[in-house]
Amino acid sequence: MSTIKVDVVSAAELLYSGEAKCVFAPASTGELGIYPKHVALLSTLKPGEVRVKTNKGVESIYVSGGIVEVQPDVVTIFSDTAIRAGDLNEAKALEAKQRAQAAMESATENQDISVIQAALAESMVQLQMISKIHGKKT
Repeated sequence: MSTIKVDVVSAAELLYSGEAKCVFAPASTGELGIYPKHVALLSTLKPGEVRVKTNKGVESIYVSGGIVEVQPDVVTIFSDTAIRAGDLNEAKALEAKQRAQAAMESATENQDISVIQAALAESMVQLQMISKIHGKKT
């Protein structure tokens, strides 16, 4: 079976680099499934889970958004913030969710609501991934 080279890079570090059977990424238009010899494309990402399927299992990584570049033999994912699923912090995600909800409740017309909504969406995705890892229902 053929494989595809995958790199997942954040502003701070290289989180994953290796061969994969396939990759799933949260593209802005919906989940994108990428297999070896995929047609070349460039897409923006929304906050969500990147899953890299290898012979050893699945590597799950949270991304805050970003860009995915696909070539027939290489997938590169760039994100400002990327965290391995096992390293997500539930307390921090809950705190971020509460801050965003409080900001939404007290927002005025002069504030950029889209920034608050984006922060809320990011914390919700992190909490969903944490629940998935621990087998909890959200």
